[in-house]
Amino acid sequence: MDPRDLWTEALSGVLARPVRSALTTLGTVLGIATLVITIGVAATAGNQIEGRFSALAATSVTVTVPPPPPGPDPVPLVEWSGTDAVRRLAGVESAAALADSSATANVQVRANDITSTGGVSGQGLAVVAASAELPAAVRGRMTAGRFYDEGNITRRDRVAVLGDQAARLLGVQRVDGAPAVFIEGQSYTVIGILGSVRREERLSTAVILPPTTAAERLDLTTVTRVLVNTSLGAAEQVARQAPIALAPGHQDSLAVTAPPDLTKARGAVRGDVDGMFLVLGLVSLVVGAIGIANVTLVTVMERTGEIGLRRALGASRRQVAGQFLLESTTIGLLGGTIGSVLGIVVVVAVAAAQEWTPVLDLAPALGAPVAGALVGLLAGLYPSLRAARMEPVDALRAT
Repeated sequence: MDPRDLWTEALSGVLARPVRSALTTLGTVLGIATLVITIGVAATAGNQIEGRFSALAATSVTVTVPPPPPGPDPVPLVEWSGTDAVRRLAGVESAAALADSSATANVQVRANDITSTGGVSGQGLAVVAASAELPAAVRGRMTAGRFYDEGNITRRDRVAVLGDQAARLLGVQRVDGAPAVFIEGQSYTVIGILGSVRREERLSTAVILPPTTAAERLDLTTVTRVLVNTSLGAAEQVARQAPIALAPGHQDSLAVTAPPDLTKARGAVRGDVDGMFLVLGLVSLVVGAIGIANVTLVTVMERTGEIGLRRALGASRRQVAGQFLLESTTIGLLGGTIGSVLGIVVVVAVAAAQEWTPVLDLAPALGAPVAGALVGLLAGLYPSLRAARMEPVDALRAT
């Protein structure tokens, strides 16, 4: 039989039952589309995840300062002014020092009855000391009032800034009336509320004091952490240089927390996403292959008389097997082509809905029809061999 005649016969067999062929193709369409969507969405989401990760975690460096060695007059490893040297490092955008202790981790803080509509109230809140650059270092913003400045620190003013959650707990919503909070019986004027904290989120439930005031009244004298924000790509270098700038000669005593490698983080995330969708795609392909095999086998049983007639007229076993094998391959090819187009459309639609930049790999999209044809070829092996093994007399007798 001429190959063109064989192709014509196979195409006629597929189109003879369009509804059945369409339903059979659906399994392959879903499998191929899932695979294309897997690769496209994973690549697109990987870029988006990397961008968001870069904006915060990849530019955050934290230096942890141990307590000074015991002695009659302990000398702290890091002074409050040490952040000035860190800010002069290349790639540093902001830096602030922070002091806290277990003794001030849960202090009863009371708001006066002017700002607490329900009467005088008390809450167990953390009290910390921080340098004036803290809002930029924690990537927060003042939702009310202002943060204290160097003048407040130099004058040892009894002022305080509340985290937004701490302000809510104490009933302080505005600062234009100079509300006060009481810590261990001493009043502090609230001059601002710090909100939208993206680093050190626990500061949202803390009372923040100037370092001089906290040292004088609460014995918060030692810097415990230095928060540094860097430009993208400068974190690794800053992580090496910051301890030297903070404590020359004692830099090995400081612990530095630097962001992990972006490439590894992105690879891990993409690997997890790829693995999940790949399993779904393979399951869909297996279901599609089983569907093609079942329908092709049913078709062979229904066309027993046709097979017997072809064999009686001289068609060889190879030609009969080739016809049914080509039919199943054609169904797989159509499913792969439609699935590839559908997958590309879904990836672009998801990216547009999320306002992302779609990332498409042409190799899987172009190879999807071949994969679909291969699935159809494998699924049609058994039915086509069964059709080829039919004897003409038996086939005609069964009709």
